[in-house]
Amino acid sequence: MTIYESDLPGVGKKFEVELEDDSRLVIVTHNTGKREVYLKPNADADGDKLFEVSDRLARKIGTILEGAYFQPVQTEAVETMLSDETYLEWYTVTESAEIAGQNLAEADVRDRTGVSIVAIQRGDELISPPTPETVLEVGDTLVVVGDREDCTQFEALLGDGFEE
Repeated sequence: MTIYESDLPGVGKKFEVELEDDSRLVIVTHNTGKREVYLKPNADADGDKLFEVSDRLARKIGTILEGAYFQPVQTEAVETMLSDETYLEWYTVTESAEIAGQNLAEADVRDRTGVSIVAIQRGDELISPPTPETVLEVGDTLVVVGDREDCTQFEALLGDGFEE
């Protein structure tokens, strides 16, 4: 799958997603946040407009598509917007993560970044809620709640090799 991105001066951005049958899904994101979605039978054809949605509705649709309400397969990265300001995100603890090997009390994630770790998936085990004594191990998937800025600060604790 190839995604082509182009600027639309004064309008926004256009993304063309090459599908398996050589057709293309075209998504135009306007500077206002509005999205228009088209389907092109091939790269050279004109697109037929499928629908248009507001920024808010596009984010809700995206949340459904990414599997926030139902995930038929396990994924490495998920980001879900709970409200306009609050995100629920999944991160994997890598070997380079500053917090790897620390318990939650030592890591002091909430005070340092503003996010809360609400659950930890460790193999087949779900630790929910984790306690201050819970050690963060390499390979753990952390379920984190916070705003965009707090999540960005948390990513810094995961180091250069962090996986969303």
